[in-house]
Amino acid sequence: MNISAKPPLTIRLCEPRGFCAGVDRAIQIVVLALKKYGAPVYVRHEIVHNRFVVDGLRDRGAVFVKELGDIPAEHRDRPVVFSAHGVPKSVPADAENRHMFYLDATCPLVSKVHKQAMRHQRLGRHVLLIGHAGHPEVIGTMGQLPEGAVTLVETVEQVNGLSVPDEDNLGYVTQTTLSVDDTADIVAALEARYPALTPPSSESICYATTNRQEAVKMAAPGTDLFLIVGAPNSSNSRRLVEVAKRHGAAEALLVQRADEIDWGRLDAVSAVGLSAGASAPEIVVQEIIDAFRARFDVTVDLALTVEETENFPVMRDLRDTELASADMAFLNGADR
Repeated sequence: MNISAKPPLTIRLCEPRGFCAGVDRAIQIVVLALKKYGAPVYVRHEIVHNRFVVDGLRDRGAVFVKELGDIPAEHRDRPVVFSAHGVPKSVPADAENRHMFYLDATCPLVSKVHKQAMRHQRLGRHVLLIGHAGHPEVIGTMGQLPEGAVTLVETVEQVNGLSVPDEDNLGYVTQTTLSVDDTADIVAALEARYPALTPPSSESICYATTNRQEAVKMAAPGTDLFLIVGAPNSSNSRRLVEVAKRHGAAEALLVQRADEIDWGRLDAVSAVGLSAGASAPEIVVQEIIDAFRARFDVTVDLALTVEETENFPVMRDLRDTELASADMAFLNGADR
């Protein structure tokens, strides 16, 4: 008997996983701006919720700031990029008042939610926003409308305690990165209390969030451990952890790199699920698979639910900017 043989392990690898079209577009905007305008290019908040992406862009000349006022006066002529999560209307207005040149990297699907909320208000409806308090996307969506025009709803339990101006004139929208199942429960509770509630004109939860959750649901049953690659402040990644637990994984964890895994606890595992949030680069997924291969005799089973073909082009001003091979390698995740 070969006592040094590696124990067998099946990795159920989810597809789709990782970067969505909105995240990919936002990162491209920063890279293209650096190429066209040179460094520094300022970015308000994290362009996406992943510190490895942020660190990689910082190394290339991006400077991340909390607010526009943090940009030095001598650099007010430099480009500033708004993150993929969207911003309140007050932010571009502030940039214009400061005579700044800005590039808005808001995901088009987040912009769609903004338009849905504004349409509700234009038609005389008070807006109920299903989402998580303090998340940049929620702050941005609420900031599209006047103060008091939006009420945030985070849980089913909150519904009975809501106070709204007119129960017969309500519309709702949702954050794009929520749990599909949890959101359905909240919507059902709202509709039960407010029969006249008007839904958005189309689904607010984005395709990438839905697709990644469906793949995790497929892969989770019977797994000893489910790993989600993503940042602690990534809403869609945290939702994937919850989905894995709810749909059959014995344990589910959020990790940012392979070195965060407690390998000493994994001696008895035989099936591991693996996925990544929409802002997590594929290179980290492959790093984790390689780390498992170093310790186990790995078989990878693909849990494929749908093939994504979405592509969101960058703004016209950047489309003709040529990238060097090193830039393309970064965008493809090769040097992150």
